[in-house]
Amino acid sequence: MAMATTMVAPPTLSSETRGSPSLRSSFLGSPSPTLRQSFLPATPSPSCPALRVDMAISREKKEFTIEKVREQLEGAYLVAGIKYTGLTVKQLQDIRRKLPETVTLRVAKNTLMSKAIEGTQWEALKPCLKGMNAWLFVKSEEIPAALKPYRDMQRELKLDKNDFTGAVFEGKFFAPEEFKVLETMPSRAEIYAKLLGSLQSPAISLIGTLQAPARDLVLTLKAYVQKLEEEAGSA
Repeated sequence: MAMATTMVAPPTLSSETRGSPSLRSSFLGSPSPTLRQSFLPATPSPSCPALRVDMAISREKKEFTIEKVREQLEGAYLVAGIKYTGLTVKQLQDIRRKLPETVTLRVAKNTLMSKAIEGTQWEALKPCLKGMNAWLFVKSEEIPAALKPYRDMQRELKLDKNDFTGAVFEGKFFAPEEFKVLETMPSRAEIYAKLLGSLQSPAISLIGTLQAPARDLVLTLKAYVQKLEEEAGSA
């Protein structure tokens, strides 16, 4: 016996219901926001302009630091590096207060310091450009007096790890183990005192020197000062 098959016709949509977005979306499905966003071009991030400004400010700060370091290098007699890793802000401030007026302490990154010393006699400082350094700029001939405040503080607080990393004096590099030469260097006043003491005897030698032409006298004094400085350096 054959069975009758009943066909059910799909519902007929009126012209009004066919235009209904909600009903159409229920049959066709709404497009996936995630899928649509993956094909659409990304909107530029609003933070990009701010990033460019920050980079410009950072570049200006670096150039400012390099310029300040170059200013400190002008007229300096000695520049020394100090390993300041672990030093507190208060300790750095205490060091600054104890330094003579002719000495400046400045913290600068090695990359900026490298650019500042490029093409100058201070390029000899390159062995110091490791780790984190604070820099002493000494604009006085009194080298021992310039180094003493930090050395005293280092001993008092037992900052053995925060030693000098090196220094340049008269174009020559001094390693940390050579600092005794700098710290015991006689002052110019002491050199002159020794010079005057030697000139006082014998009197005949002094008179003979004074009677010589002025040029010879200057050369004699200059040679003697140089000799004393060499003796102090080899001590």
